[in-house]
Amino acid sequence: MIINETKGRAWHGRVELADTFLKRFKGLMLVGNVNYALVFVLPVESRLNASIHMFFMLSDIDVIWLDSTRRVVDFTTARKWRVYTPKKSARYIIEGPVGLIRALDVGEGDLISWQVTERKEKSVPVKVSLPGKVSFENGKGSVALVESVSELKTEGT
Repeated sequence: MIINETKGRAWHGRVELADTFLKRFKGLMLVGNVNYALVFVLPVESRLNASIHMFFMLSDIDVIWLDSTRRVVDFTTARKWRVYTPKKSARYIIEGPVGLIRALDVGEGDLISWQVTERKEKSVPVKVSLPGKVSFENGKGSVALVESVSELKTEGT
């Protein structure tokens, strides 16, 4: 979620961080359908480091540049195959789908904050034996009720 604290507006989409060199390098290049926001955390606040290119982008995006206090210093809808540099030095860059700027009603000087969406790890199936009469080890993908562990062993052999 991204929040414009100045105007009380929020965008409830997925938010990810680009806080390493490799994540910043890749950015949103070659992403077909930009349906989430990416917050770039730059090592230092400057205009040069905050410059972006739109080479190898498959769609246009909204871009918001913030200074180290999270105040908006510039914003635009960035078009493919162009280069953009903010008006003032920036420490954070938010890239997201077109419409993000309008949804947040962004203006210069607005205070912006964000909450990174937790990444859920893929689940891995695990064989579990439960105490008592329930077991998941009958090999047929269903629950087997048993009176004892010895009964389960004799059924399996």
